Amino acid sequence: MASWDERFRAGEYPTDPDPSPVLEAYADETDGGRALDIACGTGRNAVFLAEQGYEVDALDRSVEGLRITESNAASRGVDDRVNLIQADATAFEYPADRYDVVTISFYRLLDRLSDVKAALRSDGLFFYQHHLRSDPPATVGPSTDRHRFGANELLRACLDLTVLYYEESSESREGELSATVELVGRNSHGDAQSYPETR
Repeated sequence: MASWDERFRAGEYPTDPDPSPVLEAYADETDGGRALDIACGTGRNAVFLAEQGYEVDALDRSVEGLRITESNAASRGVDDRVNLIQADATAFEYPADRYDVVTISFYRLLDRLSDVKAALRSDGLFFYQHHLRSDPPATVGPSTDRHRFGANELLRACLDLTVLYYEESSESREGELSATVELVGRNSHGDAQSYPETR
């Protein structure tokens, strides 16, 4: 299997994709500050958050992905707000209580999820988007279910957060079936919470 550097270099993935619409909708739920984009790829969410005024740590193991992220940030004039971190997300030492926003897109990291959530400040926002197991099997994303989430698996893993948004969905695009899950949670607790208005 080709390395992520080779995949990015070969153009297998869009070099300047749009950020997640769900993340866009919820990005103003915090007052800015510092963000961490885990497995940032080519920087679609990292660059967006930097454009919203966040200081962003963009983490990925792929040097080529980080190079594209840096180029995208420079073209948008926000490279001074994007700090590139070349590291393996499964082994990275996540600093506790540091980030106002943490995002993960299309990378399975459940084994480290407790450490990732601990990196959120009080009332910090957590966004996670990933591939789902489905019937019929999705053709977009990992070739086996081992790297996909099962039904409600991500939701169960985040019940210690205040879940603001959760959706499992599928769609057909150009003959390919995609099945995904998206979650937005806030690092807050208690019986009384503030919630965003219905969108």
